[in-house]
Amino acid sequence: MPSPCQLGCPFLLLLLVLAALRGEGRSLQLRATAGGSGQDLSAGGRLYQRSLRCIDMLSVEGQFTLSAGEPQMNCATFFISKPQELITIHFDLIKIDCRAGDILKVFDGWILKGEKFPSAEDHPLPMSERYIDFCESNVSRSIRSSQNVAMIFFRIHKPGNGFTVSIKKNLSLFPCNVISQTPSGRFTMVIPHQRRNCSFSIIYPVVIKITNFTLGHFNDLQQKSPSEGCGRAGDFVELLGGTGLASSKMMSVADLCHPFHGPVQMKISCDNVVVRMVSSGKHVNRVTFEYHQLEPNDLETQQENSTKEYCFPGI
Repeated sequence: MPSPCQLGCPFLLLLLVLAALRGEGRSLQLRATAGGSGQDLSAGGRLYQRSLRCIDMLSVEGQFTLSAGEPQMNCATFFISKPQELITIHFDLIKIDCRAGDILKVFDGWILKGEKFPSAEDHPLPMSERYIDFCESNVSRSIRSSQNVAMIFFRIHKPGNGFTVSIKKNLSLFPCNVISQTPSGRFTMVIPHQRRNCSFSIIYPVVIKITNFTLGHFNDLQQKSPSEGCGRAGDFVELLGGTGLASSKMMSVADLCHPFHGPVQMKISCDNVVVRMVSSGKHVNRVTFEYHQLEPNDLETQQENSTKEYCFPGI
């Protein structure tokens, strides 16, 4: 029998934040969809507004305010949008006292338990440029993320101090580096003649099926074992699994870099599963995959071109 964690114990802190998002944000998203604008609106057509908590998560557009009623220490707000969207954070008001030890920073990505998404190898900017510190001079009040996630972390000592931000979303033509909001979905990752790496992170154990694959001059795929690898190919896709946020610290489940006929399906019981494409810039590379959260009945069935489950090899 599989252990309870095999079927659904992604790293707890982030899931608690995601749970808060689903409890509050889902109703907001439904109202936004009903309005047909892709933007959450309150009654009267006004932009949605609310206060921020010390630990918070947002998936909707609007204006959000943190006004400290008491010291707010080691706080963070996580922003997430749809895979094809980027996030613009504009600070309408900043009232902090840096000399008293206040902190207000934006990070282009997410940080959780010291691990960063995207990893340094997958982000277009050096790590130092991904931090925007509002205790430094000549800092722009508008920041656009490079992927569908971003975060603010802050520390405020004096009651009454705080900040107000407006959040807007912008479409990305070729989304690169994504954290999925949901445990199931379908996504196509395309890198058009660019030398870069892109990662799609699913924070659940999943069944994943790769249905379409174009890599360099190949237009199908072949699975190679992790020991063989595809590093010399220059262009390849790898499936990674692990317990943290950073893809650079995950284990390789499979490399895909040569022709193969038919879709390939894998069951990956890790807390976090990543589809990562490495591109040399010489070709237009594309991969399409479907995924859903691993269920007990998935462990009992085996389909053609399926591989054994990973992360729990002894079960």
